[in-house]
Amino acid sequence: MKEFKILAVIVALVGITYYGIEPYAHSVMHPEVAPADFTFKDLKNVDTKLSGNVENGKVLVEANCIACHAIEKAGHPAVMPNADAAASYGVVPPDLSNAGRIYDKNYLANFIFDPVSAMHLQHKYTPESGKQFPMPSYNWMTPQEIMDVVAYLQSVAPKAVEGKEGHKATFDAACGRCHNMKYAGIEATTPTENLKNYMGATPPDLSQYIKSRGEHYLHSFINDPQVLLHGTSMPRVGLSEAAQEEVIAYMEEIGDSKKAEREALGLWVMLYTFVFAILAYLWKRKIWSEVH
Repeated sequence: MKEFKILAVIVALVGITYYGIEPYAHSVMHPEVAPADFTFKDLKNVDTKLSGNVENGKVLVEANCIACHAIEKAGHPAVMPNADAAASYGVVPPDLSNAGRIYDKNYLANFIFDPVSAMHLQHKYTPESGKQFPMPSYNWMTPQEIMDVVAYLQSVAPKAVEGKEGHKATFDAACGRCHNMKYAGIEATTPTENLKNYMGATPPDLSQYIKSRGEHYLHSFINDPQVLLHGTSMPRVGLSEAAQEEVIAYMEEIGDSKKAEREALGLWVMLYTFVFAILAYLWKRKIWSEVH
């Protein structure tokens, strides 16, 4: 009977620590933040309820965007090699082939209107800093014209591909200009030295971020880095919820590929521990019964 009393004390202490002390300590060190906002409701410069005209959007994109951006899916290759583009702009301008699919419509429209505001980087590009964001604001466009551009980008974007291949394509489009992922053989298209000068620090390799940060953290951080790391140079990327899920799924496929196997094995380990505890108790009873 004494053993069960000891077990009850241990269970009580573990329960108090796990359900009482640990959550309190976690809330102090990692205060709750607002959940990820995939409506981008703070961006209100453009009325995104307007219906875009694809043909007019095509004209506007070809007149204003392809001088810097590639749109491979629409037959517009990059105008210069990545190294030259990075030297000119600080970072390689993204290929816009997937922009209409991976970015939220509200974010994309407001990004065109004012990139710095949409990315929450006002703290980095201040008049005092003397820095200027490489892409100009297109706030001279009417809301209708901006929505025409968005409609065109959506029209040329390829459909999402299921599985790891599709997840990789989304990761490349969303993260591949700045971040390496050596476990997947992915190297950022922007050279490291240019990135360091542009960002103020070298962006981390993302191979193990799914383990070191965790899925919950990544959902909030990717959606709006300033919420969790105020003052960071990483921009608000503006991914739709579906695209962000694909990015995190790919990070898990590369950085934690044994997750499902590990979780399945955990049940067997628990069962083994339970059976072993019973056998140990019965063995103890037998030995001590002989002593007494």
